[in-house]
Amino acid sequence: MDRNQTIQDNIGLVHACVKHFKGRGIEYDDLFQAGCLGLVKAVDNFDTERGVKFSTYAVPVILGEIRRLFRDGGSVKVGRSLKELAMRALRESASFCEREGRNPTISELADILQVEPSQAAQALGAAQIPLSLTASPENGGGQIDVSIEPIDDKIAEIVSLKQVVTELEPRDRSIIIFRYFQSKTQTQTAEKLGMTQVQVSRREKVILNQLREKLS
Repeated sequence: MDRNQTIQDNIGLVHACVKHFKGRGIEYDDLFQAGCLGLVKAVDNFDTERGVKFSTYAVPVILGEIRRLFRDGGSVKVGRSLKELAMRALRESASFCEREGRNPTISELADILQVEPSQAAQALGAAQIPLSLTASPENGGGQIDVSIEPIDDKIAEIVSLKQVVTELEPRDRSIIIFRYFQSKTQTQTAEKLGMTQVQVSRREKVILNQLREKLS
């Protein structure tokens, strides 16, 4: 498992975990930085022979670091070197955005700063830089907002579900979003996607079986 690529591919897990703790008295950037530390720990300690998906293992570790932040009173220790890196990251991100018309990905920022992606992730947490998770929506960009109770098991379940949903083909992903995240009927979903109700029904069953296999 490539460490740097795994960190970049799964930074979205941190965002998904952190947003469930917004409004609890700790700033988003501090929560995100703690989550990034958890992600790096998860990558470094994950055993591919465990027989579980990385996201299934990583979410509890990320949540653990966020809980630790609350236990420590919301204080995140940021050293001088990280502060300096955060300022550099902020400047380089702004320059990149001006040149390219979009925010850099973590790996792009890491290349520019000549540091590891894990260091770039921590720097963005300290500087609260809005980086894109992917370069384009076609590569899996975008987030699905789901309001749930902030219970660890529930959070882990929803984050894992989001992860596998984003891996679906665009039309299949739309079917699941319309049906289960926006509470559309099969008929309404069919109208949105230019399909028949029967086609939606049949495809939905196939997709649900695929999701069950990925989550098992």
